[in-house]
Amino acid sequence: MFCFRLGYGYTMKVEEVQKEEVNFDNFESTKNNYATDKYSNDVKWEKDGSSTDYSAAPQSALVVDQKYEKIAEVKSETYEFDKEEKNVRDQITKANGLIQYERKYGNKGKRQLQLQIGVPPENFDSLYSILISIGITHSKEIIKNDKTNDYLELNARKASLEKTLASLILFKDKGGKIDEYINLENRILEIEEQLQTLGVNLGDFDKSNEFCTIKFALSESSAPEKITISFYHRAKVALEWTIAWYLRVISSLFFVMLGAFVLMLIIEKVAVFRKWKKN
Repeated sequence: MFCFRLGYGYTMKVEEVQKEEVNFDNFESTKNNYATDKYSNDVKWEKDGSSTDYSAAPQSALVVDQKYEKIAEVKSETYEFDKEEKNVRDQITKANGLIQYERKYGNKGKRQLQLQIGVPPENFDSLYSILISIGITHSKEIIKNDKTNDYLELNARKASLEKTLASLILFKDKGGKIDEYINLENRILEIEEQLQTLGVNLGDFDKSNEFCTIKFALSESSAPEKITISFYHRAKVALEWTIAWYLRVISSLFFVMLGAFVLMLIIEKVAVFRKWKKN
C-alpha cells in the first residue's frame, strides 16, 4: 500500500500557486465618440391623393443618417507587460486609432495601463479582436447606443438660439434706455456662449471626428510558480495515507469477525434451546 501511494503521488499534476485577484480601476475619461451609419427606408408614395392603393405606386429609398455611440471595454492581465504594451500601441497605430486618454501607474510587477482609444468604425472589429487576444482576458463587452435623437435635438436647439440671437440683435439697433441696453447685451452674450457650447457638442458628431471607442486596461502580474515537492514530503504523505487506511481495514475486519462470532453464538444458543424444548 505504501509503494502504491508513493507511486500514485508522482502521477498527480502539481497545482500552481494561487495568485491574488486583479482589480481594475474605472476609467476617468469623459471623451465621447460618435459615428454614422447610413440606412434606407423604402417609402411608398400615392399616385393620386384620393387613392389608398399603394401597390402600384412608385417607391423611393429615403437615406437616413444614424448617429451612434459604440463602446468596447476589455480588461486583460499579462506576465510580459512591456512586450504587450508595445504590441497594443503598434496595433492602435496600424488601425489608425487615436489614444484619447492614457493612465499608467504602479511599481514594476504590479503596473497597470489604461487606454481609451478612438478608432475609425471600419477598423473597430479588427482592433477589438486583437485586443481580446492579448494576455489573459478577464472581461470584455461591447455597447452600442443610438444618438440620432440627441444629434437632432442639438441641431434644433442651435437653430432656435440662432433665431433668438438674430431677433435680439435687431432690438439692439432700435436703441432704448441704458439699463435695457445692458440687459440686452448680457442676454446676447449668454446666447452666444450657449451657441459655442452647442458647437463643441455638435463637433463630436462631425464626420471628420467619427470614432468608435475602445477602453483597454492591461494589468501586470508575475507568472505563477509551481510547487516543488520533495521525496521526503511524498514519503511522509504516503506513509500517513498507508497507516490511516491500514487501521481502517484492520478495524473493519475486526468488527466483521466480531459480528460473525456473535452471530454464530446466537445460532448455537437457538439450536440448543430448540433441542431442549423438543426433549
